[in-house]
Amino acid sequence: MKLYQPEEVIVERSSLGSPIYRNLRQSLADVPFTVVDEIASAGSNVAADRFGAAKKKLFLAEHKGEFFKKCPGSDGQVCCNYFVINFASNCPMDCSYCYLQEYLADNSQLKVFSNVGALIDEADQVLKKHRGMFFRVGTGEITDSLALEPYTGMVSELIPYFAEQPNVLLELKTKSDCVDSLLKLDPKGRVVVAWSMNPQRVIDLDEADTASFSERLIAARRCQEVGYRLGFHFDPMIEYPGWEADYKNMLEELFATIDWRKLSWLSLGVLRNTPGLKRAMRERFPRTRLLTGEQVICPDGKLRYFQPLRVEMYRKMVGWIRRAAPTVKIYLCMESKEVWQQVFGFAPACEKDLGNEMAPGAESSWV
Repeated sequence: MKLYQPEEVIVERSSLGSPIYRNLRQSLADVPFTVVDEIASAGSNVAADRFGAAKKKLFLAEHKGEFFKKCPGSDGQVCCNYFVINFASNCPMDCSYCYLQEYLADNSQLKVFSNVGALIDEADQVLKKHRGMFFRVGTGEITDSLALEPYTGMVSELIPYFAEQPNVLLELKTKSDCVDSLLKLDPKGRVVVAWSMNPQRVIDLDEADTASFSERLIAARRCQEVGYRLGFHFDPMIEYPGWEADYKNMLEELFATIDWRKLSWLSLGVLRNTPGLKRAMRERFPRTRLLTGEQVICPDGKLRYFQPLRVEMYRKMVGWIRRAAPTVKIYLCMESKEVWQQVFGFAPACEKDLGNEMAPGAESSWV
């Protein structure tokens, strides 16, 4: 994987004392740094650029709002009771289907938040207040969790704290192979490193600047060897002529490399679009084939493949997975109870039901 390198780093003055600033200066010694009083004024020209141009500069600033939030999920779909911590905004990678092209269209600066101490303090208050509740917390909602780690060291700041908490799993979701800094730390069973996976054919065409399938798999094995829990998200699954062979081969290679008995979970989800995202894709990736397939509007306003096709794709994936990993936990992302019923023969009674299934040591009633 070719490591991202910004053309310039723009730093808000209030961030100069943060460990993230120190790490950036050490790891990007050849990149020019500019210090400003407020990021908003310094970033006005970049914000007016197209989405892709905004990725060329890296901003460091304090986050002014809440870090710890409930995942918004999607209206009418089964929610997995997930929580998110956003320590950065936007992503250095450039997938053609990325929803951030629409979601961050008016605020597309590639930004890392410097006040990691405030993030940990906020998480600590929530986790201690609800010790009887299990939390699954992810950092990959609006950025890749590890793509900037070689420069920021952000995750290395977070893992020692989360590793000591008895009621949480921290999930680091990525399409990179940037795991070197993680291998020096002890996750104590409280950190899941998860990869978004697709066949190499999809990666080549629609996941620019990401690690290859083999690179992701090697990184996953390295993490598993030093004690990290693993997760894999086959999302978005893409339907095209020959998809079955590609996805089946992908799973066979994965399970030949990874010890499935140490997996925390797998998730499945198909390509989802909105009319606004499709407009952005046509502008930025006019040759992508992802705009040519038929999709229908669903109750949450998102476009998906026809339900019978989705169910067929999920059933085939579940069948291939179960042959290699009979009891691994599998869930669907942003799908209705009706689809769950058709794929698994049941649907979670509520979001807490699904979330608790993912707790460490939970006996699954689904397999």
